[in-house]
Amino acid sequence: MTEKDPTEHRSEVEEELHGLKTIVNVAQVVVSSLDLDEVLDNILVSAMAVLEMPAGSIALCDDAGASLTMKLAHGLSPAFTSRSTWQIRPGGLTARILDRGEVFAIEDTERSEVFSNPLALAEGIRSLVAVPLRVQEKVIGILYVDDFVPRRFSGVQLETMAILGSFASMSLDNARLHARTLELACTDGLTGAFNHRHFKKSLVDELGRARRYDLSFALIMFDIDDFKAFNDRYGHPVGDRVLVAVADILRDTLRDCDQIFRYGGEEFIALLPETGIEQALAAAERCRERIADEAADAAIDAGQDRITVSVGVAVFPRDAETFDGLLKVVDDLMYLAKRRGKNKVHHLS
Repeated sequence: MTEKDPTEHRSEVEEELHGLKTIVNVAQVVVSSLDLDEVLDNILVSAMAVLEMPAGSIALCDDAGASLTMKLAHGLSPAFTSRSTWQIRPGGLTARILDRGEVFAIEDTERSEVFSNPLALAEGIRSLVAVPLRVQEKVIGILYVDDFVPRRFSGVQLETMAILGSFASMSLDNARLHARTLELACTDGLTGAFNHRHFKKSLVDELGRARRYDLSFALIMFDIDDFKAFNDRYGHPVGDRVLVAVADILRDTLRDCDQIFRYGGEEFIALLPETGIEQALAAAERCRERIADEAADAAIDAGQDRITVSVGVAVFPRDAETFDGLLKVVDDLMYLAKRRGKNKVHHLS
């Protein structure tokens, strides 16, 4: 048996010691937050630092495990990151990495027989390490670390990345659970719209932002007409389907930046940032028309009855400049629409 050269042995021990110290430091950073975006950034920055590589990304699996979506990237061009979602092709390299569940390294992509990603080659990626992220037996994503020159990776480096991957997976799982818990705390369980408590916080936040930057915003209040009589006639299960349908229509009709809240039993309120009166009225009319045309179809047992809403629209600072003032105006206008025939939109002229 040939003895190792003392210098070589010392070098290996020092590398292992450095790897252990790195693991401790990385673990402290990776588990230091429950915010999902911050956790992702901590994981990627730590991995790039461990391998001293200039680029990387993290992609997370969908619930079915059929595709990956890039959630974060550093050091890569917009042309590369614009392909944010891709399918996991059976037999492909991504599927093999996930199936093996082990750290996978390519030291030179141009000489590799298993690597044929044209986008990565066009990006100039010459070496990479891929770390599957798993929680128990479930794959949740892949951590990629990239370089633009060929690299050699030691066993210690790859072992360190495997341990980092374990910490990263646990931290991601905790962050996702935390995000889900927060979501449940601020959403209505039936419709998926934000709840009344979250509305009050959001309105305070938007008031502060609008005052600080001299912006306008709109509140639109919707109340389903004759909903109590509808429930008495068809039953609460059908009424619940109507509530869900109205919430879905509002989400689908309004902008992504607009927030939808279930304000009360059959009342919804929408908060539209950076919106003036003309835009708000146009949005309110689109919602009113779609609800009248489509909401009853979702309630299969609703017969020939039509679902309509009475709508009030108020704009900051045009109509009021305080929390209570805006709510009073928009509520009064909604009830005015009811008194004047229902299925109408009212605003201060």
